[in-house]
Amino acid sequence: MGERMKFAVLDLETTGHSQSDDILQVGLVIVSEELEVLQTFSTFVRPTVPIPDFITQLTGIDDAVVENAPELQEVLVQLIPLLDDAVLVAHNVGFDAGFLNQALDRCGYHGFAGRRLDTIELLRILYPSITTYQLGAVTEMFGIAHDNHHRADSDALATATLFIEIVQKLRQLPLLTLQRLSALINDGSDLSWFLSETLQLMEVRNVFEPADYDYFNQFALKVKEWTDEQPPRADSDSDPLSEMTFEQYLAEVKQRFEGRFENYEEREAQTAMFNEVYDALNNDQHLLIEAGTGTGKSLGYLIPALYYGIRNNKKIVVSTHTINLQEQLRQRDIPLLEDVLPFPFKASIFKGRGNYLCLRKFEGKVNTKDLVSPIDDVITAAQMVVWLGETENGDQEELNFGNKGADFWSTVASDADSCLNRACPWFKRCYYHRAKQESNIADVCVTNHSMLFTDIQADHRLLPTYSHLIIDEAHHVEEVAGKHLGMQVSYFSFNQVVQRLYKDTRSGLIPALRLKLQYEDDAHQSAWLETIDTVIPIFNDIKEYWDKLFEMFYSFTSVSSELASGEAGQAVCRLKSSELPTGWDDAVATEGNVHTELNRIIRTLDKMVNDIKERVDDSAIQAAITDLNGALRDLTRVKDELRIFIKLEQAASVFWIEASSAYRYRSVHLYAAPVDVSEQLQKYFFDVKESIVMTSATLSVQKSFQYAAEQLGLVGYEDQGRLKTVQLPSPFNYREQALVVIPRNFPVLKGSYVDQAYLDMLTESLAASARETKGRMLVLFTSYKMLKQVYDPLKERLAESGIQVLGQGIDSGNRTKLTRRFRQQPESVLLGTSSFWEGVDIPGEALICLAIVRLPFQPPNHPLAEAKSELLLRQKQNPFMKLSIPQAVIRFKQGFGRLVRTSQDKGIVIIYDTRVIDAYYGKHFLYSLPGPKIETMHTDQMVQRMREWLSREAIEPNEQKAAIAEGRNDEANENIRSCRQTAAHLSSSVE
Repeated sequence: MGERMKFAVLDLETTGHSQSDDILQVGLVIVSEELEVLQTFSTFVRPTVPIPDFITQLTGIDDAVVENAPELQEVLVQLIPLLDDAVLVAHNVGFDAGFLNQALDRCGYHGFAGRRLDTIELLRILYPSITTYQLGAVTEMFGIAHDNHHRADSDALATATLFIEIVQKLRQLPLLTLQRLSALINDGSDLSWFLSETLQLMEVRNVFEPADYDYFNQFALKVKEWTDEQPPRADSDSDPLSEMTFEQYLAEVKQRFEGRFENYEEREAQTAMFNEVYDALNNDQHLLIEAGTGTGKSLGYLIPALYYGIRNNKKIVVSTHTINLQEQLRQRDIPLLEDVLPFPFKASIFKGRGNYLCLRKFEGKVNTKDLVSPIDDVITAAQMVVWLGETENGDQEELNFGNKGADFWSTVASDADSCLNRACPWFKRCYYHRAKQESNIADVCVTNHSMLFTDIQADHRLLPTYSHLIIDEAHHVEEVAGKHLGMQVSYFSFNQVVQRLYKDTRSGLIPALRLKLQYEDDAHQSAWLETIDTVIPIFNDIKEYWDKLFEMFYSFTSVSSELASGEAGQAVCRLKSSELPTGWDDAVATEGNVHTELNRIIRTLDKMVNDIKERVDDSAIQAAITDLNGALRDLTRVKDELRIFIKLEQAASVFWIEASSAYRYRSVHLYAAPVDVSEQLQKYFFDVKESIVMTSATLSVQKSFQYAAEQLGLVGYEDQGRLKTVQLPSPFNYREQALVVIPRNFPVLKGSYVDQAYLDMLTESLAASARETKGRMLVLFTSYKMLKQVYDPLKERLAESGIQVLGQGIDSGNRTKLTRRFRQQPESVLLGTSSFWEGVDIPGEALICLAIVRLPFQPPNHPLAEAKSELLLRQKQNPFMKLSIPQAVIRFKQGFGRLVRTSQDKGIVIIYDTRVIDAYYGKHFLYSLPGPKIETMHTDQMVQRMREWLSREAIEPNEQKAAIAEGRNDEANENIRSCRQTAAHLSSSVE
């Protein structure tokens, strides 16, 4: 490396983002090649334009701060020599470099022409798991001291420290990984220069490769082969539980908890849950058990299940609704149990196959540089090369992809159809087969609802054999069952497979195979090439038919779209064989063409693939035809599902089309779902498994489990002694902790039309409440349209109070990211729709007020809801009472559950929908809540009442007595506050 490198880390504060804006402050840190800080430089700059308010709010810099600062010209005179021969580094370097060059140009200097590196781009590649690149959040994550966010001197130093950490990590990577990165990112960019410089530097320094990696096919991997996975307790000959009763076991676990957490207090509800779950497993019974927030549900079923399973040598499967909860069990609950259970055990996490990376496909893609979008895909591949040296699970959940990352993933994900199984050179290192093997020997296998049904469709070949199942978040099972026992085809179902097969003459499985076959010396070679050349043009024909067909499907939805104006301009059209839309015959004819041509392609290619398989030994060709085979299976599936859809023959199913007006025919989805899944649930689960425990915070409606039992097909099981239902009391004191306010003079909305007067009144009331609670407020909407209508006016009204408004789908569509932003900046109001009603955890002070704008009824005209109502009417039942109300109540309870997350939380719920007090069914909602204080009042009285309630003496009376008795009342408040914080912290880590 000729001359020494030095880095100039720059951060600028400016009056805005446009061409005409000025620099306000410069921060620069010079870092040596040895990664030491050589010097720092910072100064304010006097701008030529006034500083806008939002910049002052962000940075704290106002006109007074800069009135005596030097002018730009003077600052540049000092800055230019520092940048000489340096590599410019910044967090989002395009911004700072752009402003710097604009300033140099204004003052008559040449622009900065040196190399530049972006810490965001480096972070993305070297830390593939982090979910935010915002400087403040990243420095916090890295534990870098960073006092004044959005001040150039502090930001520059923080960025420099961050850059040093990044480069240290880069230099510690295995040489193989560095070589891979350098070969991937080889486009003449400054990043590619930096990688190759680092590689040269490290090749000189590194004599041998570190031993903490496994090296295979020129990749450095964190995980070793999995052949020697031992079952748990293999080394001890005795059964650890043979002498221990369940009571003794619970007592020992409790003792260990007390030893670990000094504030541990036994929760009545959790102990009850231990016993109920154990009895159900032990007596071969099914159990419906409702356990509210704060029960510590996960441990409530894991602790008894592990005792039962190990004692009786039975495998326990636990299923959650979301991968999110699976991750929480992996990261929080299972490690905790490994600490406190009196015996070693193994738990495994098992997800759908597409969550795992297929190393064979990834290797092929990287080696041939088969990348669809050159810039994004190179970064994604680079991320994954680094990640292979860090991941133990190969699970995509750990990766945070950029824009096209998910598309890239779909081409390298594991899938059954293109798996070589034991013939694959990567088999012993395969993440999916490792997870499968682990779940076979584990005591408890944690999976998700989707997998339960995928397993049934795959003839039980996926999950380990089990007879005891625990279903968490069980209120979702019926809906997931419907999705999986039905089917869906979208416009892209076909396009994605075709793109994999044939994108253009150079890329895709078929052109790649053609290339490999050219060098084969085989009598059939010319016939194979000819087959390929005749098949390729057929794809274009099918594509034309396919587009035409989906344009027809789209036209059917636009006819009936005034029915369901759901979220974001969705159009829905239900299809009944008795009353088909005009033009349906044309669609049937076009589908016939698609079907015929697809059959032709599949048959021709199948024949060729089998011939090649028998005649060619070359492993690269074998791998190529395996992938081709997989894609052909997918194509067959699309063809068959489309045929089911066009025939509309299944009487017990409902068929419908959904589309959005924005993307027209490209957004078309075709759905079919069984109207009633209860028989299938009985057949696959309740009649054949020894014991199934179903739990959730929301299973009962008005203290009754009838709705859940009907949905799941459990009616009559209780009379046979096969089912028990239990509702556990909540561990929280809701009367003290939650106040429900209902503004009784609030206008009622009729239908989906919202008039301006209503919107103004709602926005005004939300703004007044938010000012009272200083943000810390979650507003739940049932329609995205209304959320958008409230967003701007509310933002405007709260701007002068410094309270930010975050809107789902406006500021970000990602729930986790929005929740994190909400927690990081407490003075915020978060507006959410459907997915925020549940599964969002915002404990403590971050959330004080929850506003429910409308009761969460689902639109009754959705085809599935409609078909279920028709079924109930045929059975002489009332669909509104049997279906709409219970569904809405469960969702309402979920929403309410966002507010109080620990025994220390206090909060207020505002229900703007006066139907809860005026309509005959309102009591179903209010009686289903766990006993908060409920008050109705005039809208004008709300803020005053909120103020009183929140300022009420925060100490519970009995704690006060105890404190007075010990004669340290003034300390008591302080102590109790700190105890609370510890306890809140504990209960969140123990739950």
